[in-house]
Amino acid sequence: MDLTDVGAALLSAVLHAAWNAAVKASRKPTQAMTAQMLLSAVLVIPGLLWSGLPSLPACAWIAASTLMNVLTVSALLRAYELGGFGLVYPVVRSLAVLLVVPLATLLTGERLGASGLLGILVIAVALVVLAWDAARAQGVTLDAMAWIAAAGLGTAAYIMCDAQGVRLSGSPWAYGFVVSITNAVAMGWRQRHAGPPRTHVAEQWTTALPIAFASVGSYLLILWVWSHAPIAPAAALRDTSAIFAVLIAVFWLKEPFTRTRIAAVLLAAAAVPLLRFG
Repeated sequence: MDLTDVGAALLSAVLHAAWNAAVKASRKPTQAMTAQMLLSAVLVIPGLLWSGLPSLPACAWIAASTLMNVLTVSALLRAYELGGFGLVYPVVRSLAVLLVVPLATLLTGERLGASGLLGILVIAVALVVLAWDAARAQGVTLDAMAWIAAAGLGTAAYIMCDAQGVRLSGSPWAYGFVVSITNAVAMGWRQRHAGPPRTHVAEQWTTALPIAFASVGSYLLILWVWSHAPIAPAAALRDTSAIFAVLIAVFWLKEPFTRTRIAAVLLAAAAVPLLRFG
């Protein structure tokens, strides 16, 4: 991975952490998530007119990504109800990091050197340290862990769908625009019991609009990286979003910066050059 790819993946991580934290902090996380997905679809329509549609071979991956995304979001929202952001988010991302490595090898034949594998392991350890710190402070139920595990599995699955699909699409922008729209349609259908889509948007648009901008930006950046760079290290860099989430919590929400959190941040920082040269 070159420095541009590393920078794009890290910026994607920052944006991903910011919008996930904003959803969790909202008074109605499920409605906020639904509204941001609907607004994301509206935001990308002009871009789709510019980029055109992705190539036909990508369509199966778009369908699979949409299905896995909706299932993952549903599991994640349920996990947020049962556990705090500081626990749920890093465990989900650490599971995804660890699962993407064998999946990438199985589906694409991608093999990493020792440096890359070590970098991914270090990031996974950093995320587990964060989760352990949060679990020790607030406790965790088996029900919460089941939903967290489901969200982690789903995250790894849609990462692989997107990484495969974007390489067949002919354009990361076209792929990202279409998936943003299909995700919104699927999520609107999933939440139909709570009212029509316009109801979610009308109630949440002031919160959801900036979240939608961050979500779309994060997604397009990582798709661009996956379109040409190795999947596993790029995914691991993006999953440092949990580290950025901690920094957001410390500096904006005034949460304590414990020794455990400092150790996790330093571990993640040490992994970046390993992934750069792995």
